[in-house]
Formats: sequence, C-alpha cells, structure tokens
Amino acid sequence: MMQTISLWALPAIILLILTMGLFKKIPLYETFTEGAKEGFKVSVNIIPYLVAIIVGISMFRASGAIDFIGQVFAPLLAKFNVPADTLPIMIVRSLSGSAALGVFSDIANNLGPDDYATKLSAVMVGSSETTFYVLAVYFGAVGISKLRYALLVGILADFIGIVAAILVCNLVFLS
Repeated sequence: MMQTISLWALPAIILLILTMGLFKKIPLYETFTEGAKEGFKVSVNIIPYLVAIIVGISMFRASGAIDFIGQVFAPLLAKFNVPADTLPIMIVRSLSGSAALGVFSDIANNLGPDDYATKLSAVMVGSSETTFYVLAVYFGAVGISKLRYALLVGILADFIGIVAAILVCNLVFLS
C-alpha cells in the first residue's frame, strides 16, 4: 500500500497543480518558462558562492587541519565515548554535505558498517545541517549580506545536533 502511494504521490501533486492552473485559467506553459528563466538567473548568481565554499573546503581538507584537530581533541572526545575518527564529520558537516558524505564514506569503508564510529557518524550526518553552504547559497541568492544571527543560530543548531547524536548513540549502541 505505502509503495503504491509513494509511487503515485509526485505525479498526483503535479496533476493537481496543473488542474488548478487550468481551472484558474493561468497560462501554464508561459508561467513555467518564466519560472525556469528566474531559476536559471538564480543559479548563475550563486555560482561564485558555491565556488568559494568548495575551494575553502578543499583547502581545509588538503592542509591536514582536520587531522591535526582530531589529534588535539582525541583525549577529550574519548571521555565522552566519541571516537576521534568522527571529528572530521563534526567539522565538515557544517561546511558541505557532499564533503561530509565523502568523510563518512571513508569512515564506513575503513571501519566497517558495524563499528560504533560509523554508526555515530551516520547519526551526526543526519542530525546536523550544512550551515555555511545554506548561508552562502541561499542568502547569496536573495542578496542578504548580514549573516550574524543566522550564522550564530546555525552553528548552535549544529552543535546541539552533534551533542544529541552523541547522547543518543551512547544510549542506543553502548548501553
């Protein structure tokens, strides 16, 4: 039953939108093409922000800064049952989702799917957001340049998500 619903949900929504547009006598094709033009303009406008975030992440990973930070904080993390292997996820997740998935893939490939670090990393990836990516792309697309409070709240939410992931994984996997 659920598989049938999930297969037909998107086509049903599209059909409903088209039917409502016809019912209200909206020029569907013209409206669609106008929206596509605006979407393309937004895509072109956010390219510099995307390039900046990708270059920054690449430099951060290539410099070895993540590994150095992991070595420095390993003793503190061990007190909370957090493997040092998960520190790159904590750092990179706020910057880029694709970078975090790359780091997660490395952890899963090196340690295996049943390792605690892999499970904790998976929960961390699912419980935090790509704050800097969101700020760069979405705020850049609409021209917002004052990010102070949004950045503060985003980093705080990421921190809370990571702490919650650690607490939940300690309860579920280590009890």
